[in-house]
Amino acid sequence: MTTSAKINGWLVNTAIQSTDCRSKPDIMTENFFQNNCLALEPYRGIMFAMTNSIPILTIDGPSGSGKGTISRIVSQKLGWHYLDSGALYRAIAVAASWNDLDLADPSALVRCTFDTDIAFEDEEGSELKIIVNGADATHELRTETAGAAASAIAAIPEVREALVERQRSFAKAPGLVTDGRDMGTVIFPEAQFKIFLTASASERAERRYKQLIDKGVSVTLDGLLREILARDARDSQRTVAPLKPAHDAVSIDTTGLAIDEVVQRVLSVVQAK
Repeated sequence: MTTSAKINGWLVNTAIQSTDCRSKPDIMTENFFQNNCLALEPYRGIMFAMTNSIPILTIDGPSGSGKGTISRIVSQKLGWHYLDSGALYRAIAVAASWNDLDLADPSALVRCTFDTDIAFEDEEGSELKIIVNGADATHELRTETAGAAASAIAAIPEVREALVERQRSFAKAPGLVTDGRDMGTVIFPEAQFKIFLTASASERAERRYKQLIDKGVSVTLDGLLREILARDARDSQRTVAPLKPAHDAVSIDTTGLAIDEVVQRVLSVVQAK
C-alpha cells in the first residue's frame, strides 16, 4: 500500500506492505509496525510545521458531553474540515470484529489499523457517514458495543501510536475542528483553540438514551449510566493519553445548556483570538 496525504490516508507517501483487515494477512513481518513508524519518523518535524500554520480547534470531553454534535456544527459555521477522532477508533474496532480479531492482541490490531481504509462523507443537513473499507458502517459504529470496543483498543499504546499521524493528516486549510479525548493534549498540543466540554453523568446518559431511542435502538437509562461511568473511569485512568483537559483549554459545562448556546460559547473562543 502507498500512503498519501488524503483524508483517509497518511501525510507522507511511503510504500508499506498491507492487507485488507477483513481478511487474514498472508505475509506480515514481526517488525512491520516498527519499520513503518521509523519510515514516518523523519517527517514529524514537517508535520508539526504544517499543522502549526493551519488554524485548529480541538474539542475534548467525556462520552455524551456533546462534543461530536457541537464540533460538527462549529466546523460547518467556520467552513473548516471536521475530524471525529472517536470514529477512527470505532472504525478499527468494527473492522477488527469483521475479521474476528482478538481485541487483546496488539499486533493484530496494529495491522488492522494500517490496513483499514476510513473516509468521512459530511454534508450539511444529513448524518455524517463513516465509510470503512468501502462499506457504510455509520450505524454499526454508533452502537454501544462498538463504543466499548473502541474504548478498549484506545487504551493500547501501539494502536494509539499507529493512529497519531493519521489523525494529524486531517489538518488542512482553511482549518480543522476535531473532537475526541486527547486532541488538545496529544494529537494537536499546539492547536490555537482548545475546548473541554463536560456535563453531569446523569445528563450525558439521558442525552445518549434519547439519541438511541430516536434511532430505534433498545436501551435502558440505568444501563447507559453504568456504561458511561465505567467508560469515564477507564478513559481517565488509562496510562496512555488519559482523558483530561489541556492546561490551556477553555472548559465549558454543558449541563442544562441548549446546543445553540454551547455553539456560541465555542465560537466566541475562536473569535476572541
